[in-house]
Amino acid sequence: MSDGCCGTTTSLELDQLVSTGDTSALPVVVIGAGPVGLAAAAHLTERGLDFLLLEAGHQVGASVAQWGHVRVFSPWKYNIDTAARRLLEADGWTAPDADWLPTGAELIDDYLAPLAELFGDKVRLGSKVAAISRLGYDRVRTNGREDAPFLIRLDSGEELHARAIVDASGTYTTPNVLGASGLPAHGEPGVDVDHALPDVLGADRDRYAGRHTLVVGAGHSAATTLLALAQLEDTRITWAIRAGSAGRTYGGGDADALPARGALGTRLRAHVDSGRIRLLTGFFTHTVRRNGDGVEVISRDPSGHEQTVTVDQIVSATGYRPDHSMASELRLDLDPVLGSTRALAPLIDPNQHSCGTVPPHGVDELAHPEPGYYAVGVKSYGRAPTFLMATGYEQVRSVVAAIAGDWEAARDVRLDLPETGVCSSNLAEAQEQRIGLATGISGGLLATPLPLATVSASDGGGCCG
Repeated sequence: MSDGCCGTTTSLELDQLVSTGDTSALPVVVIGAGPVGLAAAAHLTERGLDFLLLEAGHQVGASVAQWGHVRVFSPWKYNIDTAARRLLEADGWTAPDADWLPTGAELIDDYLAPLAELFGDKVRLGSKVAAISRLGYDRVRTNGREDAPFLIRLDSGEELHARAIVDASGTYTTPNVLGASGLPAHGEPGVDVDHALPDVLGADRDRYAGRHTLVVGAGHSAATTLLALAQLEDTRITWAIRAGSAGRTYGGGDADALPARGALGTRLRAHVDSGRIRLLTGFFTHTVRRNGDGVEVISRDPSGHEQTVTVDQIVSATGYRPDHSMASELRLDLDPVLGSTRALAPLIDPNQHSCGTVPPHGVDELAHPEPGYYAVGVKSYGRAPTFLMATGYEQVRSVVAAIAGDWEAARDVRLDLPETGVCSSNLAEAQEQRIGLATGISGGLLATPLPLATVSASDGGGCCG
């Protein structure tokens, strides 16, 4: 290799790779420098495997930075990957307060950025992957395919080569549409719609203060935004959900194994009951259009019944979906419903599971017919909202072990996730005394000491927002 860091090779070296089928001298390419991508880098480092981490944004945790003002539900002790912790502590890093609930910004500053610094120029920022294929092979050609290096083309036109790919690119840049049937609402492309978790009390305050905002969605991202809006005086708030009640969003309340998550639902319910937040149930967004008074949003349910609300601002917190287009020349086996791997889909189906009931899974459930390519993290879940950070950490531990040839470790998957249950901790209340109400989108929980309880998906299915 002429440059083992970036994966470039000479023509002679490529000829040798293709003729021998030995791609072991090439790096593993990790896509995405979020928590799961950086955890993959940590495990690759511990395994002594060369890698290159490509991040489309101009900082590590670029998507996390978009919700940097939001606190996660889980304390620090559950949000740090084990391999990452070992590398950081060996470098003299001191872990943050184990019981503190970090904001997205704190997650970057106190964990992700220091971790990325350990990897030096193996982390390349501003490097967006445009397409992935096999060198000399389109999706149709078979003979010799497994022996060919992966070809990664960046949007700059640069091309790199890899022995394996760990795709942790996430779904944050591909939110679901506002329309209730999975299609854009009529008029949606021509209306300014804000996506989940705007900084209502900070940078975006002037956009919402004194105005009427409609929040669409039933997850914790919607709940977080609603609670922030409720702190703005003279601000009208309407919340629209498709369900007939908001019980799924309210969750387990005081019985939740994550106190901050339980507090979120309890506070939200109080605002709805008091009339501070107007709740519209059975709302299926069909049409949005501007009129003289603002934006008219029309719901049309499956029976044809319509509801209409006119607002100044719309926040769409309707979730995310994966974009597999950059891997369209690879042989992927995607579930037709969720867009995850076919093997993983029944384990994460939100119709059957909450994030706490997802069973342990690893390389076998994440593998595609294209050997050496793995989508991990929230992207691996497709459109299922049941993902937790700790799940991603166990995924990459298993995948990296497989890439290293340690199949015993790869298949020894272990994951212990809490969900709604009995909890004696007063963590949420203690933190509120220090910094105010802790709300946010979900973080990860691994090997928690908190008691577990079995609940149905309808009770806790929105836990991952």
